[in-house]
Amino acid sequence: MSFQPLGNRVLILREEQTNTTASGIIIPDSAKEKPLQGKVIAVGKDAIEVGITEGDTVVFPKFGGSEISINGTEYLIMSSDDILGVMN
Repeated sequence: MSFQPLGNRVLILREEQTNTTASGIIIPDSAKEKPLQGKVIAVGKDAIEVGITEGDTVVFPKFGGSEISINGTEYLIMSSDDILGVMN
């Protein structure tokens, strides 16, 4: 992929949500909520200075960022200021 975020922007691949609950109930795609965490794919120069690096798993707000499609894959691009935290 040849996409480089500018400034403090971060490119995120959302983590997939499971299709069944712990009790075995199958959740249809129409009832699923989009996950609020994902893997950082690419970072801008200013986001690196904040401490976000490629490969980090981050948590972000429900309505943050913009959805984009690159080579048929859906990504989320957002400012590093909108990221709530990094999972350890």
